[in-house]
Amino acid sequence: MCGRFTLTVDPDELQDAFPGLTLPADHPPTPRYNIAPSQPVAVIANNGKNTLEFFRWGLIPSWAKDPAIGNRLINARAETLADKPSFRTAFKRRRCLIPADGFYEWRKDPGGKTPMYIRLKSGDPFAFAGLWEAWHSAEDETLLTCTIITTTPNSLMEKIHDRMPVILKPDAYDRWLDPAEQEPGKLSGLLKPYPASHMTAYAVSKRVNKPENDSPELVVPAK
Repeated sequence: MCGRFTLTVDPDELQDAFPGLTLPADHPPTPRYNIAPSQPVAVIANNGKNTLEFFRWGLIPSWAKDPAIGNRLINARAETLADKPSFRTAFKRRRCLIPADGFYEWRKDPGGKTPMYIRLKSGDPFAFAGLWEAWHSAEDETLLTCTIITTTPNSLMEKIHDRMPVILKPDAYDRWLDPAEQEPGKLSGLLKPYPASHMTAYAVSKRVNKPENDSPELVVPAK
């Protein structure tokens, strides 16, 4: 799964990674070192705007009566997207990129769970494949939410966890953000493990276990 991640790059680096991206003047992205479920996350939705927006992490299907379902839908398994009622319509129509520059996973060790920080060796920002929804409350308020798609682990990640987030290569961004309705079979090939040779992982402080901790020290290798 993917339950925490980071987005620490400055706006210029973000626009270099996502050419043509418009950043919100009233809410520019600030460095985040411990993004957690239910919090606002930066997304680029396939709505034709190519604008960075902020959606709540934890997808609430449009038909849901209780928004609390979003707490259980922070991730979506790539293998079952086309079949699960919570995700199948969004897979066809509402896809998004979720910018990041690293993520955390907890490795099971003899002495307990060790938090690991995983990123690209280059240090460059990248994008998780995501889905989004617009949920309307009884008071006619609209809540925009998202989920991160996961897949089987690559050779680096399988030593840490049995799942990993789908990291899309830049040449797949346009296909994933196409606003037209897509048949699942045409997109499934994009949802595969990112090459392990391009990634690195190392242990970090257990301070990351608490979502309220959000500082650069969290991504410093543990001593």
